[in-house]
Amino acid sequence: MAGTARPVAEHYGDLVRAALMEARPAGLHTRQLVAATRLTPSKVARGIEYLRDVGAAEHLTPIIWRRRDGYMFSDEPADWIEYEKKQFRIILGRLTRVITGTLDPHRARHPEDEWANLAVAQLTGVRATLDQLAKA
Repeated sequence: MAGTARPVAEHYGDLVRAALMEARPAGLHTRQLVAATRLTPSKVARGIEYLRDVGAAEHLTPIIWRRRDGYMFSDEPADWIEYEKKQFRIILGRLTRVITGTLDPHRARHPEDEWANLAVAQLTGVRATLDQLAKA
């Protein structure tokens, strides 16, 4: 609809997407996206968030991040897989810390606690799955 204000996050996402498409095949770090879009770092972050939540699926272009390249759109499935495995390793690390740092001590102090036992039982399977995905 002409004249209708678009949601702010979508606007930021469009600006970030345009900058990344222009930079292809190279990527852009946050500071470069700030310069290219004239958005603040927090607005760039909202734009990237929007792209991850909505925009990438709409355009069928995964957005990835690498330390040396920054944010980028890649057409290479190997790049997607590398990024996905890294994300699974990060999630696995966080989940492991929840189990070892919170749930295990909880269960040690209250071994019959139904909630803690249920959580550990459920998360053990998730942990094994993430471990396999991170290695695959």
